[in-house]
Amino acid sequence: MRFLIVRTEIRAACDSDIAAAWAGGGRLRDETSLPEARRQVVHAEDRDAALLLARALSTVGAVRAGRHRVKVLPITDLEPGHPYHWGGS
Repeated sequence: MRFLIVRTEIRAACDSDIAAAWAGGGRLRDETSLPEARRQVVHAEDRDAALLLARALSTVGAVRAGRHRVKVLPITDLEPGHPYHWGGS
């Protein structure tokens, strides 16, 4: 299985948004409707490589300071004709 390693900016949330999410039982951040801004994207062919790359990206100063975060996402295999198919090259 292939993986996508993404370094993103963390969106700031104001107190009223936090209170509304807490009171309504909803989510504060919903990545499916409004994803965080991407700063860096890397592909990996297996889990061990993905975790190694994520660990390397975690040493960036903005991640260590709490302004960015690193995410490791599994990529499902797409059909070869799909417009976002990654051929692994």
